[in-house]
Amino acid sequence: MRFRAALGAIGAMFFMLTSAASATPNYAVDGQVGLQPAATPVMEIIHGFHTELVIIITGISLLVLGLLVYVMFRFNRKANPQASKTSHNTLIEVVWTAAPILILVIIAIPSFRLLYFQDVIPEADFTIKTTGNQWNWTYEYPDHGDFQYVANMIADEDIAGWPMEAHRNLTTDLPVVVPVGATVRMEVTASDVIHNWAMPAFGIKMDAIPGRLNETWFVVDEPGVYYGQCSELCGLRHAFMPIEVHVVPQDVFDAWIEAANEDPYEAPRVLVAHYDALRGETRVASAR
Repeated sequence: MRFRAALGAIGAMFFMLTSAASATPNYAVDGQVGLQPAATPVMEIIHGFHTELVIIITGISLLVLGLLVYVMFRFNRKANPQASKTSHNTLIEVVWTAAPILILVIIAIPSFRLLYFQDVIPEADFTIKTTGNQWNWTYEYPDHGDFQYVANMIADEDIAGWPMEAHRNLTTDLPVVVPVGATVRMEVTASDVIHNWAMPAFGIKMDAIPGRLNETWFVVDEPGVYYGQCSELCGLRHAFMPIEVHVVPQDVFDAWIEAANEDPYEAPRVLVAHYDALRGETRVASAR
């Protein structure tokens, strides 16, 4: 009974580590265990790779624990008063050399596949260029007009009155906006020091380096608001340059692009109207 209880506890812990992410929102929360929910194909593969590594690590840890317990009881002074003078065992040495090699190969194959999938950018629908600054992000949409804007974190005192969903240290005054299902190429650079454009739900963590243009990509099939932050120590306000991405229907994106070409700093009104309409539809559906 004790063994079954212990096994059940281990299973529950493993399930929590590998699947708790599905119950968490697109930002870190208190008590969160596991990765954020996957919003892109890349992140889905990262989830699977993470689960594989947890299984392998758990197996190795249990094996080493079992061997330690066995040695402690089988070869202590009381059970083995006459110490063995064995200097080596060829079979054991072959096993403990071959087994780690096999484990590393098992880990390496999906790891290389994941790296290839991340690095090879498919044909993109459009490009967004982002430039890291101390301490905000500049965004450009070169395929949709000649406009750019600077996204800053909103202050704590502005959260309560913000017209859209807002979270401390995560919400920006001007978010990135992309349509559902679009393949987006991200060009990442910096104007001063090294930054990092990191979006956990997308499986992206790309360095922004002055004088260099790095590229990554993503495609999101579920509308929503996703949050990230600079993940490279870049100075005094490193912790206060968040990233906010809104994934919206194509018609809303088109309206936002049109407004952004007129004045990108007034374009968020399109998002506010979109979310107000969604809330109105939700209230009507609830009333029914």
